[in-house]
Amino acid sequence: MVDFIQALNDPATAFLRYALLAGLLASVSLGVIGSYVVTRRITYIAAAIAHSVLGGIGAAVYLNVVKHCHWCDPMLGATAAALLAAVVIGLVSLYAREREDTVISAVWVIGMSVGLLFFAKTPGYINPMNYLFGNILLISARDVWLVAAMGAVAAAVGLGFYNKLLAVCFDEEFAALRGVRVKLYYLLLLCLTAITVVLLVRMVGIVLVIALVTLPAAIAGHFARQLWQMMIAAVLFSMVFVASGLALSYPTNLPSGPVIVLIAGAAYLMVALTVRLSRRHGG
Repeated sequence: MVDFIQALNDPATAFLRYALLAGLLASVSLGVIGSYVVTRRITYIAAAIAHSVLGGIGAAVYLNVVKHCHWCDPMLGATAAALLAAVVIGLVSLYAREREDTVISAVWVIGMSVGLLFFAKTPGYINPMNYLFGNILLISARDVWLVAAMGAVAAAVGLGFYNKLLAVCFDEEFAALRGVRVKLYYLLLLCLTAITVVLLVRMVGIVLVIALVTLPAAIAGHFARQLWQMMIAAVLFSMVFVASGLALSYPTNLPSGPVIVLIAGAAYLMVALTVRLSRRHGG
């Protein structure tokens, strides 16, 4: 921990400060949107959106390198793919009467396949592993501003429509009877999930995104009685996991993303087991 604090104060390790700042900023939207995801039980939809992001990244890299569209940034492609996946899953599930798990699986594999094909057609060595597992230490000052902006939008919309999204998460039928446009707010929730997923791609990678979207909120759910309490606790848990993961991984030269997720996963299992044993003992 001492080495980590010293590194944060070292002018030569600005990348470490960027990584920590980006992680703390992203934690706000993680706590807010992740609580909706866990409460609405759409974890697998979030996972499908996360994996479909590879298609957008691959397309953006291809257009940038081959077609010389230098404005086409991988993060732009990731955002477009995530939002498209969210809308497709939502619309097909709501209107086409398809099995939701089938739609999720289709979007999942199509997105990844498209991304790998674009990478294969891009000259030069483009390693998709960099996007699959990410590297928070590669966060730049520009990325920090991007995370702050996108995270602020996601959190603001999530909190601004708190009552509507709360109704959609807990009782869709009652919400519809009260005049709430349930389908519209369900699609909005999926789009907010997509934006939150994109925030994490550079930090922990596509494969590990779903852990940080759900685990802090899942832990918070064991202690909170209201959704807003769950959100606050999830934000704090996420911040702790990011900071402790960086503090542990940097001096030991371990990849930060997996360490952050490992800490979050261990904390979830410990809390879940403790709660279960206490309830059994109390019963």
